[in-house]
Amino acid sequence: MCRSIKTLRPPVLPEEATAEDIHAAALQYVRKVSGFRAPAAHNREVFEEAVDEVAEATRKLLAGLEVRGAGGGARTAREAAR
Repeated sequence: MCRSIKTLRPPVLPEEATAEDIHAAALQYVRKVSGFRAPAAHNREVFEEAVDEVAEATRKLLAGLEVRGAGGGARTAREAAR
């Protein structure tokens, strides 16, 4: 997998991932999967839609993850970042 995609959940990332962090990871993923660093004009729309969809899936994933061992039982990644 793409080595430049960083782990975005606490405690690896000390604070909640920003929209920019999530977009950058989604962009790297779509670039890796598609094999294009920048899409041609005729592929731009589908490329950008894919980035948006991966970013949304990432936001949902991070919001729902349970972080164990963070004291006080299982907490979602969002709660652990507070």
